[in-house]
Amino acid sequence: MTINIEEIEGYLDIRIPESDKLTLESSRRVTGPGLLWEKPGAILDVYVKDFKKEDVIATWLREINQVLQAIGWTKSETRTRVFDTGVNLAISATIDLLYSAVFVVEASWHLAACQLLGEKPDSFDKLIADLKDVIKKEQNPPLLALQKEAENRNIDVLWDDDYVSLGHGKGSLKWGINEIPSPECVDWKSLHNVPVALITGTNGKSTSVRLSSTIAAAAGFVSGATSTDYVKLGDEILDYGDYSGPGGARMLLRDKRLEMAFLEVARGGILRRGLPLRQASAALVTNVAADHLGEYGINTVEHLADAKFAVARTLSKDGVLVLNADDHYVVSNGLRSSNNLCWYSLDKKNDQIVKARQDGKLCCWMENRIIHYFDGSEVSLKIDVSEIPITMNGAAQFNIHNAMGVICLTKAMGISNKAIIDGLTHFRSTPEDNPGRCNEFLVKGARVFVDFAHNPHSINAISDMLSNLPSRRKFLLIGQAGDRSDQDIIDLTRGAIRFKPDQVVTMDMVAYLRGREPGEAASIIKAECIKNGIDVSKIHHFPSPSEGAKYIIDQLEEGDLALLLALSERDKVFAMLKEAGE
Repeated sequence: MTINIEEIEGYLDIRIPESDKLTLESSRRVTGPGLLWEKPGAILDVYVKDFKKEDVIATWLREINQVLQAIGWTKSETRTRVFDTGVNLAISATIDLLYSAVFVVEASWHLAACQLLGEKPDSFDKLIADLKDVIKKEQNPPLLALQKEAENRNIDVLWDDDYVSLGHGKGSLKWGINEIPSPECVDWKSLHNVPVALITGTNGKSTSVRLSSTIAAAAGFVSGATSTDYVKLGDEILDYGDYSGPGGARMLLRDKRLEMAFLEVARGGILRRGLPLRQASAALVTNVAADHLGEYGINTVEHLADAKFAVARTLSKDGVLVLNADDHYVVSNGLRSSNNLCWYSLDKKNDQIVKARQDGKLCCWMENRIIHYFDGSEVSLKIDVSEIPITMNGAAQFNIHNAMGVICLTKAMGISNKAIIDGLTHFRSTPEDNPGRCNEFLVKGARVFVDFAHNPHSINAISDMLSNLPSRRKFLLIGQAGDRSDQDIIDLTRGAIRFKPDQVVTMDMVAYLRGREPGEAASIIKAECIKNGIDVSKIHHFPSPSEGAKYIIDQLEEGDLALLLALSERDKVFAMLKEAGE
């Protein structure tokens, strides 16, 4: 039987009762470990008003259990979560029936919402008949047989609408979803997983991914990386774009040249689809701070931390979870974890570092500007921060954190000290090595920094670093995407002006207006600058990042300092700075 995913995806149109008291915000497939658990299945996000959330859950559980029984999904499990404005409702399902699982939870929500709102539901028998029909069309027994055998052999299974693959990189094989072989026809001896690390957090993900991949290359591995910018294997860009979700991971992990992988994992990918693998060697959580709250029931920083820690569910039995011991939310979640932990901190007296050393556990700390890595029995690696270019001789504390996290991560991947030190000492904050992350240019004797910082935590960090650098005059280029709230834009502006710029240049980002009028976000920025003592005559506006950057470049003189928060038109800005610096 041939499976037609396009037909299945839109096969049913289940009526959802409309009410501002019960709003179904989203229904979607979850392909792997995510916010609620490690299981594949389907999830609903429901906003609740004027009902007790416990009553909503109880009603849904009655209806979903009735539906599951009627369609014969007796092994399917349920999971619920309450948040301040609603509930998440989820079921587990086999990996061949995830579209059907969405229809199943939507049908159960139809029944539950009708009951809660006092409306007449559609025919139960008709709903069940339709569900059985789509299940029959989607089911794929060969896929399940292959999955079972692979899991018995501890071989990772990756799948999507078009393909299923076993193993990673050099140890992988891939088939079309309608061309799956029987287990006895698979060359199992050729299959294996390669070392894979997942890197998440609010800030530092891209830098950590790129630095880790550089270290792996120094160790002689064909290393690959996914990020919000691209999928990269060795020196080759496989594709440009935001690949911090499972799609980018599958693209990289199916490339048969790959020997080691570092995957940037963003909040959106975790919440929308879950994580794509279950046999990772290591995972890193850099930090957790407010960013993109209000989606998928993630309304607080505590909720965000829970989502980020989904990476822990992907680790193999001996995998290592690397955690920032200087971050409150990371520590809070880490202390509840049953994984093998490796803490890192700027302070050797940090409670987690002290305890790890006492217990003979992995950890890393800084003392007298020297980073120390403790392998459980002795300090086996040391390096002075002055030898790590991205720390700017220790001024960029956020990059000291990133360097320590990467040391712990690459040690967990089995990489030698020599390769780690080689990578750390050669990786630089340039557009080539780490585009958009504290890139420094010398223009007419002035120091110009370009950064894509886009949340208060990251902007605060870069502003604090620049505050410690000597300068004659300071310039700031700033703009924000239109989907940020007024308060978000105010908070971001406050962070940016912490380094006390003499002139501020605001800009529009036409591609990111997202519902706002041109100049609207800039006017909020301007008002906040004036409120914080910046003279209105020192605030200028331009319709694009490149025009704003040109204005600043034209003003620069020897001894000046500029921060360009160029969130778009990055290539134009880089080219202008390189030309001006020549």
